Amino acid sequence: MASTPPPLMKKHSQTDLVSRLKSRKVLGVGGEDDDGEVHRSKISQMLGNEMKFAVREPIGLRLWLLISAVLFTSTSLMALAFPSQLYEIIFEITTSRISIRLYGGALLCISLILWNGLYTAEKVIIQWTLLTEACYFGVQFLVTSITLLEMGTLSNGAIVLLLSETFFLFVTLSYYHHLGRRSKKI
Repeated sequence: MASTPPPLMKKHSQTDLVSRLKSRKVLGVGGEDDDGEVHRSKISQMLGNEMKFAVREPIGLRLWLLISAVLFTSTSLMALAFPSQLYEIIFEITTSRISIRLYGGALLCISLILWNGLYTAEKVIIQWTLLTEACYFGVQFLVTSITLLEMGTLSNGAIVLLLSETFFLFVTLSYYHHLGRRSKKI
């Protein structure tokens, strides 16, 4: 009996690294583009890849978003549940409850934006979240300052509020500025 020759082995291009490299080069993926991004597929190259941001987050950004979201949520719930007490703590006078409850509702909406920014990985959404927070602190600082000038009094609670607004505005704008910078190419 004659022995039969072994069957020819079929080459699988998926497992052959050289073939895969050649295929990816022809497709134009796997190498760096003009912005220094490395795309894993043609789809990510066409649609854009925002996952690159996860590596370049500023230190403490997620913690800052968490602190902001918790502070906005707690202040809004306090304004909705105890409107008179919140205003009395800051300005040491009583006022209408409806305006403080409206303020609490607005803060609750901003806190929802902050919670969304905490759980996203997209740079653009985090930038808009920080910009929203910065605009809020800027407007609140102006409104509080004008109100205090009109009243002609300055309580300890109002001083603490103005200082904390300034601090929060500075930290938020610094994170916003850091996210807006382009990363340095090596």
